[in-house]
Amino acid sequence: MANKVGLFFGSFNPIHIGHLIIANYMANYTTLDEVWFVVSPQNPFKEKKSLGNMYDRLEMVNLAIHESESLRSSNIEFSLPQPSYTIDTLIHLAEKYPNKSFSLIMGEDNLAGLPKWKNYEVILRDYPIYVYPRPGYDGGVLKEHPSITMTETPLMELSSTFIRQSVKEGKNIHFFTPDKVIEFIDKKGLYQ
Repeated sequence: MANKVGLFFGSFNPIHIGHLIIANYMANYTTLDEVWFVVSPQNPFKEKKSLGNMYDRLEMVNLAIHESESLRSSNIEFSLPQPSYTIDTLIHLAEKYPNKSFSLIMGEDNLAGLPKWKNYEVILRDYPIYVYPRPGYDGGVLKEHPSITMTETPLMELSSTFIRQSVKEGKNIHFFTPDKVIEFIDKKGLYQ
């Protein structure tokens, strides 16, 4: 049973190959046993109206990772008060899964902004953080912190915004996201 779980928080609106490369890297090239995609109902820093339905986004994650042994999805935040703060989710998960040790996975852009997060000192004190590179960011002063592990995850300049815009413009998104996700987007008429 996997004990070291990396939590990859995000809107995943929709999930794409960049997310999957990051998660696969973390699950196979670090000391983590598993990576959980924690689908956020609402990110406190993002406007709610721009978000796709949380159940659709969770379903797309499940479609994307269905054959993976080390990647999972989590809807833990669906039942927590909104907006959900990472520290509250971490505390909730630790209570629900006492036999697992949780770490955070985040990009250098998020690491640079971590001091704006609720109770960020507690997060840094109690949870290891695996950081993947982001173009144009260097992680800031926190990258030297003992809780931080900078990784050499392959860089992928692909965004969910780009995919949503491409769908809206009727462009081909083949290879940007798994085929099953594309089928789901088409079937539900998402991002039109």
